[in-house]
Amino acid sequence: MLDATRSPLHPSARATLLAALDAGWADPRRLHRDGRRARLLLDQARESVAASMGARPGEVSFHPSGAHALRLGVAGLRHARRRVGTRVLTTAVDQAVLLHEAHDADPGCVPIAVDRWGRVEPARVSSALHGPPVAAVAIQQANGEVGTTQPVDEIFAVCRAASVPLLVDATAALGRVAPPSGWDVLVGDAATVAGPPIGVLAVRTGTRFDVPGPRWEPEHGREPADPWVPLALAAAEAWRQVDHTRAAEEASARALVDRIRTAAAAVADVEVVGDPVDRLPHVVTFSALYVDGESLVDALDRRGVVVASGSACTSSRLEPSHVLAAMGALTHGNVRVTLPLEAVSPDRARDVDALCSALPDVVAELRGRLGVDGL
Repeated sequence: MLDATRSPLHPSARATLLAALDAGWADPRRLHRDGRRARLLLDQARESVAASMGARPGEVSFHPSGAHALRLGVAGLRHARRRVGTRVLTTAVDQAVLLHEAHDADPGCVPIAVDRWGRVEPARVSSALHGPPVAAVAIQQANGEVGTTQPVDEIFAVCRAASVPLLVDATAALGRVAPPSGWDVLVGDAATVAGPPIGVLAVRTGTRFDVPGPRWEPEHGREPADPWVPLALAAAEAWRQVDHTRAAEEASARALVDRIRTAAAAVADVEVVGDPVDRLPHVVTFSALYVDGESLVDALDRRGVVVASGSACTSSRLEPSHVLAAMGALTHGNVRVTLPLEAVSPDRARDVDALCSALPDVVAELRGRLGVDGL
């Protein structure tokens, strides 16, 4: 399996989830013994996740998904600063959920352009901040489709100088690489570290943040209900495990992705996109001229190689990638690999070998059907 945007649970997270079904099933707001025990377990999960994020426990909240946490993060910043403005600056390679949130508030707000690697220059952010009033800036730590990392600390300095809060979308990176240090709001997704698909939102103490609508009690007033404690515990355990193995995991994944990049680049008219160095260790995308992504996915799947195609935000519909379009890269014939953790897929090196071996023949076969082989 080389498509781990969703993967099986980490073995330790799975064991934690099963154990928590008996220990943490109760409502953590109840005052009876089982409720108090559930509250203690939820607090422990929050402390563990906060440590992984470089945040304080009182800054972290749990949410139904990473996308939900992103939307809530934008909404909280925008509502708190509504007297300043409602404009949210994003880049052209951000997730669709962020682009939609920015466009809904201000249809005339144009995403900040990126270079051919998919990276935004801090100077472009600075220039955009000198336009109409801005409620917040939302930037990825790294792109989940092409792997390119963003200069988050430099952008944070630009935002700090302009007194504008920065939301960092770390849903593709948190746990796979070290967390960023410069942020006002940080968002992660436990699914990135083979945990359950539960989102986490951290809001730095002192940041103006106010979710619109009723004032709830759970999750620092950010959710109408508490998270299911077993899921929170499983998420915390997944992050705890990858924290212990991150250096070795990162080195191993980077070496495997380098092999894929080399094998793909050796095929005629195949473009490997994203920064080859400053990138996530486990993500790579390449595009093959003259063939379409769906055919590549199907042909590789018949050979036992599981990969993805299309936009990372809408891969089930295989829509052209807005990320690749923004980079000026080929938007068709693309294959996206997201390596699972070694703890989840101990045979992932074998799968990478299978992909590298099959790719030249698959591309040649598909081009031959179209009569373009050898062009």
